[in-house]
Amino acid sequence: MKHVLSLMLVASGAMLGATVAVPSLAADAPPRPKVDAAKGEQLFTNGDAARNIIACASCHGPGGNSPGAANPKLAGQHAEYTYKQLVNFKVKEGAKTPERVNPVMNANVAGLTDEDMRNIAAYLGTQALKPAVARNKDTVELGQRIFRAGIAGKGVPACASCHGPTGTGIPSQYPRVSGQFAEYTEAQLVAFRNGTRHNNVPMAEIAGKMSDAEIKAVADYIAGLR
Repeated sequence: MKHVLSLMLVASGAMLGATVAVPSLAADAPPRPKVDAAKGEQLFTNGDAARNIIACASCHGPGGNSPGAANPKLAGQHAEYTYKQLVNFKVKEGAKTPERVNPVMNANVAGLTDEDMRNIAAYLGTQALKPAVARNKDTVELGQRIFRAGIAGKGVPACASCHGPTGTGIPSQYPRVSGQFAEYTEAQLVAFRNGTRHNNVPMAEIAGKMSDAEIKAVADYIAGLR
């Protein structure tokens, strides 16, 4: 019994040693890129004429609060998600087309450096969202059911399982969707379904199982989430 106890203590000590060693390993990891939200604000608000970069605010509104559904609201979005989308809009070296195709955005991000994109994303993450609202009371129940419980018969998971109960998402993993224009959310779900947007495989699979009515209902419900 003493021998067994001794082995257990040794093992525990080894585990503790491994735990203590983790910080030194983390210290050796490459430093995370520094971001400058103030520079991001400058680019977002004014652009950079010398580099032929137009102001993002001209389409997405002051602070990322777009005035119309043709362009999404970006205020309050997780910086990691915004950065990823900007990267996806750029044509990678050696590639013929970008991962996410949108002629306007593809042109607008072409002149942005990696630092620029990180700075813009950081700035937008600090801005307060002025949310959209749900408009169709006739589809609220269906939209709520899909968002909270999914569609079991079709294998559609609850939106809340990834985007959270109030649609605020999880940093570095899932974007904030609450308060977004219903028309924009609907358009993106349709794009995932028909393959014109293909930079997220799980979303393409999920949207592919949904009808027009289901997409429209959950998009409108999401607009009203707080």
